[in-house]
Amino acid sequence: MTRLSEPFLSSDDDQTDGETGVATKTRPRTQRPPLYKVLLLNDDYTPMEFVVHILERFFGMTHAQAFELMLVVHKKGVAVVGVFSHEVAETKVAQVMDFARRHQHPLQCTMEKE
Repeated sequence: MTRLSEPFLSSDDDQTDGETGVATKTRPRTQRPPLYKVLLLNDDYTPMEFVVHILERFFGMTHAQAFELMLVVHKKGVAVVGVFSHEVAETKVAQVMDFARRHQHPLQCTMEKE
């Protein structure tokens, strides 16, 4: 049978200098990830109804919200349709672009850091 050896204690371990303290660990502050704006750009060929459908389907807007934002895109040429983390914004842009291409519309959707 093997016998466990006792832990090695140095002479310093047996002595205390009378000071007690609390060990503190400094935690680094976690920063929030940067956010990205998803932008929809106007063009002269994509039907307004299609843009409204995109906003409802991929950005969870009501029909009224989507219609209002579509008008902003139409009048100003560009509008922010949402603000997301990098991964979500990237996915939304890819979904919109893919959906527009499959329906043969030149709609452009991009993202930029907020």
